[in-house]
Amino acid sequence: MSSFDEREEAFEKRFAADEELNFKARARRNKLLGLWAAELIGKKGAEAEAHAKAIVAAQVERDDDEALFEKLRGDLKAAGIDMSDHRIRRKMAETLEQARAEIAGR
Repeated sequence: MSSFDEREEAFEKRFAADEELNFKARARRNKLLGLWAAELIGKKGAEAEAHAKAIVAAQVERDDDEALFEKLRGDLKAAGIDMSDHRIRRKMAETLEQARAEIAGR
């Protein structure tokens, strides 16, 4: 195998590992966001877990942060919770960092 082929293979492995980490972090973030929203709405225990799982499943189907934002905003609004778009987006960013840290084992 040539040096070029070895570097190409290393880059491909690194890309695959990064993508796997990103997927896991986003799934973890979505669960954390689901639990956060459930707590604000007043759901507890199994009901809160079910809400979080529904958010994770919805995000897997449509891998789009904007769809996640709309789902969170809709759920909060339906529960009568007035929260700014900025605060929801900030919580999304915070939980992504938290999820990355948890996945990395920090």
